[in-house]
Amino acid sequence: MAAEAAAPVSPQPGRCAYFVARKRRFCKMVPARGKRFCGEHGGREEENGRKRIPCPLDPKHTVYEDQLQKHLKKCNSREKPKPVYYSQDINAGLKDTTELPEEQQVPISALSKEELEDLIRKLRRASNCINYVLKDQILSHQALQEALNDPQNGDVAFKHLKQQASILGNMERLHLLEPGNCFVEFGAGRGKLSHWVDIALQDSKDVHFLLVERATTRFKVDGKHRKNCFERLQVDIQHLCLNKVPVLVKEKLPVIGIGKHVCGAATDLALRCLVETYAKLCKGEKESPAPKRFKSNETSITSNNSGELHSKPIADSWSPVAGVVIALCCHHRCDWKHYVGQDFFTKVGLGAMEFNYFKRMTSWATCGMRETERKSYATHTKNEEQSNETEEDDQDEYNVDSLQGLLTTEDRKQIGQLCKLLIDHGRIEYLQQRGYEAVLQHYTDLSVSLENVLLTAVPCQSSLTPSTA
Repeated sequence: MAAEAAAPVSPQPGRCAYFVARKRRFCKMVPARGKRFCGEHGGREEENGRKRIPCPLDPKHTVYEDQLQKHLKKCNSREKPKPVYYSQDINAGLKDTTELPEEQQVPISALSKEELEDLIRKLRRASNCINYVLKDQILSHQALQEALNDPQNGDVAFKHLKQQASILGNMERLHLLEPGNCFVEFGAGRGKLSHWVDIALQDSKDVHFLLVERATTRFKVDGKHRKNCFERLQVDIQHLCLNKVPVLVKEKLPVIGIGKHVCGAATDLALRCLVETYAKLCKGEKESPAPKRFKSNETSITSNNSGELHSKPIADSWSPVAGVVIALCCHHRCDWKHYVGQDFFTKVGLGAMEFNYFKRMTSWATCGMRETERKSYATHTKNEEQSNETEEDDQDEYNVDSLQGLLTTEDRKQIGQLCKLLIDHGRIEYLQQRGYEAVLQHYTDLSVSLENVLLTAVPCQSSLTPSTA
């Protein structure tokens, strides 16, 4: 083993003279002319009677003490004015619903054999009411064919492209990939899904994109598109009121909610934002301009008992929410207080305690594959997607070794899949109760992503209202 490199004894010429102990090197910033230290480290030694102190808004950076008040007015960490579409906790759910106290959240590994078996019995009993099997709807779209055939795209990029192509293919199957709509991408990140939707629509004029992302994002692709067509909403979905977004107030476009891997509670917040907050407020507006037509190509989407969507001709009609297409992800990050399927859980005799366990047990759905990789590492390559698109990133406190002898790897995998299905079915019933035909399906292969379930929903024929031209 090579010897550890010795720390430098002096800074590089023209560089800051402050030694960063954690990194075992001198600071690489360039100080001002005539100074030994950069602006960040100048406070370590008073220069000309001026001293730097940590910013009270964010101690990660410093400021000259005599310029503190001026800095606080322009610091990037200051509280900024709320946008017009911000409404505190509008999509948070019932105010009297709370999470279990921490002292009641017992680790799964601390459960006795009898308690674990009782929990699994409750899971299987509740799952008996789900009488359908997820079908494969692995599709593609011509808008991505050139990118899919580009050899310069690596394996990870190729997997993302296949997922985006299938999402667009399913949108086209449901007649949602058409102009005359406002596409709201939840958890937009760089905005790649909206990017491909815009390409598929071939720069149609009567379309708008709202990219919802609470964090600041680098390398955004929407900057390459029409400025007046793409709009970013930097806000948590929990506080987003779509009815106050200026373009929707002005244009009255039907909304289509989309998302690729919308993590945990964000899915529940997005569904409530669309079908409970936005749709209800739209229908409650008495005096408003006539809404634009829902471009349905004179078809309605209905489902049969197997859960597969079909289309049949109907008269022209309109709905404030024309559809929902969201790839689900990270069930272990769900929150009971935000979960839209609480009524379903109550109906099958479950509550917050069981939900707290089931959401953590969803990670078992992929632990079997992790075990297989460990055993066959010499002959198989590790799945690159597991590092950023599976629930293994945030494993809960259960100890796999403690379950050996109680549950096999295959048992854990099956139980994890049941937990996922149960949580997702609660979302399906939530949408059905509000007038939507909602379906779960596999939209990509497991070799592409272990998170391969797509939730789609369109208004039922009976819930559509006549449109005025």
